[in-house]
Amino acid sequence: MRKTLTDKGVAALKPRQEMYRHADPEMRLHYVKVEASGVKTFWVVPRNPSGQQKWTKVGDADVISIAASRKRAGKIIERVRAGLPAEETAGDSFADISANWFKRHVEKKGLRTAPEIRRLLDKHILPAWGDRPFTSIRRSDVTGLLDDVEDNNGPRQADCVLDVLRAVMFWHSARHDDYIPPIVRGMRRQSTKAQARSRVLSDLELRKLWAKAEGTFGSIIKIALLSAQRRDKIINMKWNDIENGIWTVPTDMREKGNIGSVALPRMALDIINAQPRLASNGHVFSGRGSGPFNSFSKPKLRLDAQLKIPAWKFHDLRRTSRSLLSRCGVSSEHAERVMGHVLPGIESTYNRFAFDNEKKIALEKLATLLDGIIHQRENVLPMTKSK
Repeated sequence: MRKTLTDKGVAALKPRQEMYRHADPEMRLHYVKVEASGVKTFWVVPRNPSGQQKWTKVGDADVISIAASRKRAGKIIERVRAGLPAEETAGDSFADISANWFKRHVEKKGLRTAPEIRRLLDKHILPAWGDRPFTSIRRSDVTGLLDDVEDNNGPRQADCVLDVLRAVMFWHSARHDDYIPPIVRGMRRQSTKAQARSRVLSDLELRKLWAKAEGTFGSIIKIALLSAQRRDKIINMKWNDIENGIWTVPTDMREKGNIGSVALPRMALDIINAQPRLASNGHVFSGRGSGPFNSFSKPKLRLDAQLKIPAWKFHDLRRTSRSLLSRCGVSSEHAERVMGHVLPGIESTYNRFAFDNEKKIALEKLATLLDGIIHQRENVLPMTKSK
């Protein structure tokens, strides 16, 4: 006959000189712990996915019944086997954990991608999971969210969301013994090779783009082509960064490479000086309040509708400028310094020469070439497809 253990049976368990555990005959992994003092508590001991035993107290025998303990123990076993903490912690929603991560990791380390990380959290992740208990998010939840982002915003955006999720979850796992992130291999929607781009705009595309690029967004595009700098450097340009035609580009704390200071060509300065100066906003390309212009989606959609050229991204402008630098005879050494790339080997450590004149000449040549392409002047070599 199968043995049973009731509340009376638990009460009848006698204390011994040393603590002992009495196995529950009706539920595997469930025990009654009997102290030498006579105090009795319920415990459960499941294993996590790594095979580690996790002794977890379920409750005091004089407070809850053995039936209630079995029910609670069953939930604990399910959670631990799934790689989750034994029980939820109040207040640990995804919004709480991600806010702590953003403060202690993103802001503390001064990541220059902070605005984009903030956008991905606010647009895609927090609306779906903000109130969810962090440890309740399973693998199926992750794939479901990525499916939704991919369907509405494309595979690249889904992979960007995955990168943020991975960072938050692995950061949390480094701070908690029992948490195992639900991120696994194969969740990415594009291979790294597929994401690599080689798009360079042709002369005809450059003429169309220059002719249709208007307003603040259009001016940013033109400065991107004339300076070969990243978008965030351009939109964060301030009036006090430019003195006597020389633009000093601020360097972020974690940034490896930067153009530094460079004399801008007249063609670029004319575009910059045409921008309105606002007393309340020190940015050359001003946005709302005191911040920079940061509304790219709608202006680009309107521009693309007019251009009707193959798909292009803002970073393709930087790649195009680099190709144009080679085309107009700028050496790779000087072109790479214009781009702000970190030079290989020990040269970047020991060669501290600023190359100010070389960078100035390089951008002047770039501006001359662009002007010739835009106005279809003779003696301009056609753009060839990069290999």
